[in-house]
Amino acid sequence: MKSMKRINLFYIPVLALFGVFVVYPFFDGIRISFTNWNGYLPDYSYVGFTNYITLVNDQWAFNVFRNTIIYGFGSTIIQQVVGLSIALFLDSKFRARGIVRTVSYLPVMIAPLIMGYIIFFIVQYRGGALNDLIGLFGMDRLDWIGVPNRAITVILIVNSLQYMGVSMVIYLAGLQNIPNMYKEAAAIDGVSAWSTFWHVTLPLLAPALSASVVINLIGGLKLFDIIRALSPAAPASGTHSLVTFLTFQYFNIEQAGYSAAIGVFTFVFILAVSIVVIKLLDKMEVVL
Repeated sequence: MKSMKRINLFYIPVLALFGVFVVYPFFDGIRISFTNWNGYLPDYSYVGFTNYITLVNDQWAFNVFRNTIIYGFGSTIIQQVVGLSIALFLDSKFRARGIVRTVSYLPVMIAPLIMGYIIFFIVQYRGGALNDLIGLFGMDRLDWIGVPNRAITVILIVNSLQYMGVSMVIYLAGLQNIPNMYKEAAAIDGVSAWSTFWHVTLPLLAPALSASVVINLIGGLKLFDIIRALSPAAPASGTHSLVTFLTFQYFNIEQAGYSAAIGVFTFVFILAVSIVVIKLLDKMEVVL
């Protein structure tokens, strides 16, 4: 018992750091969201729910929310399709399997901000490698990141392909944990490969699907780094997510109270979406 109590004392520094750097800023952010603080001066006053009312009625915020939905759900869908496809391919035995696995997961190891800058130099209008390649075929250059819809598509694809390796690893682990007897029984009964996947493999992958979807969805809904790198003029290009919009309101427009309200809304929204998605995916799980 004494040894257990001594071990538990080691939790205190961790809990203290968590309280100072996570819990306190979170609740202080909620408090700031009810003020008109500009983020710099010590003077401010409480304005009630004014910032939240402004957020609901702000057309710019509505467009930002739409972008966030696209980044979150769009990236998640692409990552599940591509990640599962690669995992199914790697689940078979072939010589270069280790190389394919490494190459598929390698983009995850690159910092998203660095990845964004790499892609920026590829898709920028003047001097971009992609436009230079297009020019070789006599085609006009395209402004890939200056047009909102086109820039959103580029960001969506980059984020999806960078983190598809996360889904691939999760699905590959799930596939390797499925007992072979189920597939063998389906093969003996003459079930086609597609039917075996749809009625046997996919239901047994439900736990992996839940983990992959939730991780990718949360990452997409709070996307920041890639947008910041690919859209240095984000206000003009209309590629803001809720997180980049939050930082813009604080550092560029000096509306810390409004920025805090956006942050609180973002937290509540992601939490609510995660809970709903987990509840829905839990119903798909199969008990062996």
